Amino acid sequence: VGILNGADYEVWNPETDRLISRTYGAQNPSGKKVCKANLQQRFGLHPNPDIPLMGMVSRLTTQKGLDLLQESLDELLRRDLQFVLLGNGDRQYEEFFSRVSAGYPGQVGVHITFDESLAHQILAGADMLLMPSRYEPSGLTQIYSLRYGTIPIVRATGGLRDTIEEFHPRTGRGNGFVFGPYQVRDLLEAVDRALALFYREGGWATLMQNAMAADFSWDRSARAYLDLYQRLMRSY
Repeated sequence: VGILNGADYEVWNPETDRLISRTYGAQNPSGKKVCKANLQQRFGLHPNPDIPLMGMVSRLTTQKGLDLLQESLDELLRRDLQFVLLGNGDRQYEEFFSRVSAGYPGQVGVHITFDESLAHQILAGADMLLMPSRYEPSGLTQIYSLRYGTIPIVRATGGLRDTIEEFHPRTGRGNGFVFGPYQVRDLLEAVDRALALFYREGGWATLMQNAMAADFSWDRSARAYLDLYQRLMRSY
């Protein structure tokens, strides 16, 4: 039996978050544009409200898919997007992403540290969140990002597979983008699907509404635990 972690929406809530530049919500998402502009400034990126901004908040370890991202990053950055990363961990990845940031000024920003305030700002200001994990028993960052209308691009493993559903433009169902094989091509194809929708009239707004409507609260998790307990009691 697997029960997902719950998110504390008193802490991770763009409508009340005091750590972000401007609060916003599903009914009035305009404040996200202010958060994006300030995030671009914070990371030294070119100020452009229309370019897709992809964020990553992660421990820098192989478990989190950093080897796959390392292999694909040059190709990824040929696309018209910006990329910011916050995290620390294995020295090889810290040094790699520091070099990438220096090599792509205005397009890539990296902070090698743990900073909870900045994590909130990334989730509020980015358009997309990248989580290409090799494995992920549950995961919380993708759940937080949904609340902020920041669309997850994830690998179909563990809790990522259980929380993120591929968006289908024809039906309007889904809350993110998912790839399966742990390969560069599959990661890039998922990113390309996200970029195509980003520029599609109305499509991204629908996806954001889906994401922000998702309920992964502790109330939901508690109900699942209670239901499991009651089923077990009935079996005796």
